[in-house]
Amino acid sequence: MPTKYIIVTGGVLSGLGKGIAAASIGHLLSSRLKIIPIKCDGYLNVDPGTMNPFEHGEVFVLEDGGEVDMDFGHYERFLGVNCKSKWNLTMGKVFDMVRQKERRGDYLGKTVQYIPHVTDIIKHHIFEISQEEQPDLVIVEIGGTVGDIENELFLEAMRQMKEDVGRENILYVHLTYVPIPYGVNEQKSKPTQQSVNLLKQRGIFPDIIIGRCSEFLTREIKSKIASFCDVHPNAVITGLDVEDIYEIPLIFEQEGLPEIIHKKLHIYSPPDLRKWRQYIENIRNPEYAVTVAMCGKYTKLEDSYASIIEAFNHCSAHLRCKVNLKWVETTGLENLDESDVLEGVDGIVVPGGFGVRGTEGKIEIIRMARERDIPFLGLCLGLQLAVIEFARHVCGLEGANSTEMDPDTPHPVIDILPEQRTVKDKGGTMRLGAYPAVLKEETLVRELYGAAEVSERHRHRYEVNPDYHQRIADNGMTFSGLSRDGRLVEFIELPQLRFFAATQAHPELTSRMERPAPLFYGFVRACLNR
Repeated sequence: MPTKYIIVTGGVLSGLGKGIAAASIGHLLSSRLKIIPIKCDGYLNVDPGTMNPFEHGEVFVLEDGGEVDMDFGHYERFLGVNCKSKWNLTMGKVFDMVRQKERRGDYLGKTVQYIPHVTDIIKHHIFEISQEEQPDLVIVEIGGTVGDIENELFLEAMRQMKEDVGRENILYVHLTYVPIPYGVNEQKSKPTQQSVNLLKQRGIFPDIIIGRCSEFLTREIKSKIASFCDVHPNAVITGLDVEDIYEIPLIFEQEGLPEIIHKKLHIYSPPDLRKWRQYIENIRNPEYAVTVAMCGKYTKLEDSYASIIEAFNHCSAHLRCKVNLKWVETTGLENLDESDVLEGVDGIVVPGGFGVRGTEGKIEIIRMARERDIPFLGLCLGLQLAVIEFARHVCGLEGANSTEMDPDTPHPVIDILPEQRTVKDKGGTMRLGAYPAVLKEETLVRELYGAAEVSERHRHRYEVNPDYHQRIADNGMTFSGLSRDGRLVEFIELPQLRFFAATQAHPELTSRMERPAPLFYGFVRACLNR
């Protein structure tokens, strides 16, 4: 069977959930098919690694060290695959490839143009991935909305693809918005009609239209959209607003989406959603609830911590425990003894981040967690700040800090990686991707993972300074996981407390609905027991 392609585009406005829609389609078809997701982003950055989380949301890190769009988190969680950085194609990467080919003389002196040279690069990249991975199905998501100048070349390449692969091997899905204006109480199809017209002007005629709406689309609105947009009424699907994104595959199945795709692409891969339904049921009807303080500096944009939120959802599905997040902005938070930010809190998370802003507030929160024996989970920077707090207040190392925050600190308990000292460029220079850690026997971390060696994904430049390992360990902090050479600290814990653990890694990135991240699972369980 030749490789099949599903192209997912979006219109009307951004943020409708193309990534979740693409991931949900893949989940519904994954029982018998090998599926590869590809994301095409119009921005000129090579990757989102240098973007501010307020600008772009979370940077998702892959096993191979690639920094990619947060939609890859949805792909991995819904499809159960480990994606590769090559599967994220930005316009920055495309132009870089074109420039390199031109400099090498690959174009034989021709004038290099958007069409065919740039569009050929895009198609060649996608076909090269197909050749390498040998999938049954490739799902290509085009970032942005139809009409954006940034994605015009991607759309043109997708239009051309139907001639390259054959019309029977490609299917176009378009996600739009169906509003219900206040006071009118009627679903409106005009934005969808205009969006599809824009798509048709680019030579792409959608086979399936998904209308994002706060209600199920009525039979009348489906018929109206079908009539104006030249699709069958059954191919107009509701993209319902839901409280939990994991409900989307259930909605799509209810709307008959898998059968439409089976018929149009001549494939058969019936969805098996029995376990998925049970997980959703556990999340919808929890038996317990805990409140967790999420202490960071990007709390105004929850997308900055998308994978952490999903990791808690996975725990909820298995523990039947609702995790209520209390967002705590740590900038300017310096005196917790006179603050009520931890009132009613069952556990504390200090997530990753960069820069000095908000760090002293986080250190204060970690101190309170340690002194009050509140379950604590530190991630990446959270581990570093836990070491700094312990060094200051337990080891007696006054002024201990990270050289990132204070280059002149008298006790640099956290210091930059030696191999990074001469690096000038920010992008792609960190310790990125999956690295192994050896876990110490009879520790909390070893018990939670149930293994002597584990691998988690990283994204950082600074480490616990080996010159201070012994001093910190002598005062009671356990380095429960180290790199294979014993040089780098991967996990810490305070065994005398009910739950005080941190990791230099980002275990939230590999958490799945079927198997929650062990550290998160243990943390939520400790919050429950408290």
